[in-house]
Amino acid sequence: MPSTSDPTVRAHVTIRPKILYFGTPVVLLSTENEDGSANLAPISSAWALGRTVVLGLGAGGQSGQNLAARPDLVVNLPAAHQWRAVERLAPLTGRHPVPPDKRDRFRHEPAKFAAAGLRPQPSTHVRPPRVAECPLHLEARAARIHSATGDGFLIVEARVLAVHADPGIVVPGTDHVDPGAWNPLIYNFRHYFGLGPQLGHSFRSETPADGRDRS
Repeated sequence: MPSTSDPTVRAHVTIRPKILYFGTPVVLLSTENEDGSANLAPISSAWALGRTVVLGLGAGGQSGQNLAARPDLVVNLPAAHQWRAVERLAPLTGRHPVPPDKRDRFRHEPAKFAAAGLRPQPSTHVRPPRVAECPLHLEARAARIHSATGDGFLIVEARVLAVHADPGIVVPGTDHVDPGAWNPLIYNFRHYFGLGPQLGHSFRSETPADGRDRS
């Protein structure tokens, strides 16, 4: 490795960004409201470990309130080209009245699917609906919810019960998502991006090359 005195290596600067969304997937989270209707919220803090998904939510939002009482949820993963539908949801909240810390930039909207121009699709294992237009759905149930340290956020650990995928992003004859066909929407310091060309694949990949060569 080059030393820090190497003139080809630029010195880093210490910064204090307001947010740390350093390229994370966008999720449209479906939960169930108290009256049985559906809430749909965009979130940008989500990751998976085995069959568990971990979600970061605002403590004062409708999604967190719903999951505390009704643990069913759907993690809907939009494709890159669907960013406008996500952004239509961004300034909306299912909370009424709107929490004080959101009143300057958010407005209450109970009909989230219609507002985003998206369609609900029945789920098979949980009560909240899926987003029909999203290529990938993870039906799940929250197993643990706890507060993030001092930041006004909740951390949700949910067990995935079923995965639904558009056939166009599945390697034919397998249960593998084709990484060459799947282009998730990425939230990069509050800007939307898709993926660039493939650079390579992990030694553990079961879909080498373009995702179709399984020899």
